[in-house]
Amino acid sequence: MDYIKVVEQAFQNENVAKYPQFKAGDTITVTYRIKEGDKERLQKFRGVCIQMKGNTPFTRTFTVRKVSSGVGVERIFPMHSPFIDDIEVNKIGKVRRARIFYLRNLSGKKARIQEKKFVNKEAK
Repeated sequence: MDYIKVVEQAFQNENVAKYPQFKAGDTITVTYRIKEGDKERLQKFRGVCIQMKGNTPFTRTFTVRKVSSGVGVERIFPMHSPFIDDIEVNKIGKVRRARIFYLRNLSGKKARIQEKKFVNKEAK
């Protein structure tokens, strides 16, 4: 028996956390809860989303990469984790790939992602 499918069917009508739409290449800030003993605190992790993985909403994960003190740090978050407090989209990136692992080999200005420009047709 596939337990993931059983859980998905049980919680299909439940309200799941509503986060903004984002994709690979977007710069996002993930605020998540950390438990240390009996204390709990919020920590923010800001970086570039380098991949989205998983077909169903309950198996969906995303990977966020940032460079901290010259060292690349990647963290994988389950989309509907109870520890995620908030997800904020800071910049919408202009990339042509769904998985941008090539960022791992780049450094400095080459590792920057262009921001997508929007043209407002109503302003004319």
